[in-house]
Amino acid sequence: MITFTKVRWKNFLSTGNSFTEIELDKNPSTLIIGENGAGKSTILDALCFGLFNKPFRQISKSQLLNSINQREAIVEIEFKTQKQEVKIIRGIKPNLFEIYVNGVMINQNANAKDYQKHLEQQILKFNYRSFTQVVILGSSTFVPFMQLNSKARREVVEDILDIKIFSLMNLVLKTKVREVNTNMTDAQHSQDLTESKIEMQERYIKDANDNRENLLTEKRNLIDNNEEEIWQNRKKELAIKEQNESILDKMIGEDKATEKRDKLKDYQFSLKDKHQRNENMISFLEKNDECPTCEQQIDKEFKTRSIQVRERDNVDLFEGLNKLSQEMDKVNDVLSQYRKLAKQMQTNEVEIGKYRSTIAQLGKFNARLDSEIEQILQNEINKDDLKKLDKLKEKMYSLDSTSKKLKEELFYYDVARKMLQDTGIKTKIVKQYLPIMNKLVNTYLSSMDFFCNFNLDENFNETIKSRYRDDFSYANFSEGEKMRIDLALLFTWRAVAKMKNSTNTNLLILDEIFDSSLDASGTDDFLKILNTFNNENVFVISHKQDMLFDKFRHTIKFEKNRNFSHVVA
Repeated sequence: MITFTKVRWKNFLSTGNSFTEIELDKNPSTLIIGENGAGKSTILDALCFGLFNKPFRQISKSQLLNSINQREAIVEIEFKTQKQEVKIIRGIKPNLFEIYVNGVMINQNANAKDYQKHLEQQILKFNYRSFTQVVILGSSTFVPFMQLNSKARREVVEDILDIKIFSLMNLVLKTKVREVNTNMTDAQHSQDLTESKIEMQERYIKDANDNRENLLTEKRNLIDNNEEEIWQNRKKELAIKEQNESILDKMIGEDKATEKRDKLKDYQFSLKDKHQRNENMISFLEKNDECPTCEQQIDKEFKTRSIQVRERDNVDLFEGLNKLSQEMDKVNDVLSQYRKLAKQMQTNEVEIGKYRSTIAQLGKFNARLDSEIEQILQNEINKDDLKKLDKLKEKMYSLDSTSKKLKEELFYYDVARKMLQDTGIKTKIVKQYLPIMNKLVNTYLSSMDFFCNFNLDENFNETIKSRYRDDFSYANFSEGEKMRIDLALLFTWRAVAKMKNSTNTNLLILDEIFDSSLDASGTDDFLKILNTFNNENVFVISHKQDMLFDKFRHTIKFEKNRNFSHVVA
């Protein structure tokens, strides 16, 4: 179990440069009150940002930084496990992410993503999704379990039941299967290649024994054909080389064209700047009758003459800019042609590489053929050829053995894969807990005077029946009834998480759930359930301070003064 003890923040949202600190394990129930915009819900964003690097509400990370101070936003979270005391420090401008375990900072050599992964998988043992389904319930941005799609519902339940490991194992297994399939493909390719080599070697030995002259003629003809192909490839290579040299000659003027374009850009900027200065002076002369510097009257004849001169100058400048733009288009067209030529050269170089590779392969093949001809001319089969054949057969035997082992390995992986699929082990575990979950949900619903038969199947689709066996769906109910279902599910997930010791914490935060959907009766029923919790710390954010003030052990009030939020009680 994780016991959250403290959260503090500064320069975060509407909070100023002084830390706001909330003790999370001090009181079993705490009411958080304040006007709209006073900073009540900041605790939700601070916790989610500190733990998972993203806020609870639908706001961007940049918006978390206090808009007035605009720097040094810091969130610190402290919690305990059975063996560790942990402190998380996360900040914006500058970016900061530090994890302290028993007072010692964890090595930060890993990148931020892996550092966050270590926090969630090795320390917290839960992620953002399960945290916001089990620990936090908000009326504004929270997406209730019943509004999630089937896949998201499954992921939430898997996190709570701590069976996500089977999904991770399945991913690892898929990687292994891909590796085995790749190895099988490679082994099969090697088998086919080795089999082909064996057939060629056996045929070579037989041909050498049966028809020496025909074999010599065949190999010499093959050499001649290869030499012809080599010559043709060299001709093609030479032709492309000559083409590239021609292209290089055509690209001699590229640097000059680039230089001309840059000069035209500079000239264009100069003309635009002069045009703008004329416009500014015309505007000044039209709007002012005296000089703002010397405070003397500007002569009207001088003003009129100056405006006319500058307007004529602007006409000339505009005409010059048009001509300049046309010239720029011409230069850009030339540069575009140069780029096409450069691309053609690259294509040609690839073709040259292909021809050279073919020539090299044919050369090696001819060298081998020459060696074989030399052996035939010795009028006997070289013993090395027989040894080569034996080695190929030994290799074939080894490849057959490897292939059988890979097929056997793939068979066992396939069995394991079927077990790790959603329909395998996970479904069996879910089926074991579904009756418990459904019983808990209905118990909590009954505690809130909501009498129905709520049932989730193994695909996490709901069936809701009234006492008269009428069928309903979640969408059929009022907002208050939906809220009761959401609360019942929240309490159920917390109870199951406690059983499984997965997302098991002392902390439960409820944001404005009393202020919208729950009536007075629903509120009383809900508070009765909260009073049954042991060793838990419940925080309720609400505007209904008059109704709820005397129902909580502790009250925290937020106020905003001079655009900064702070705790006053």
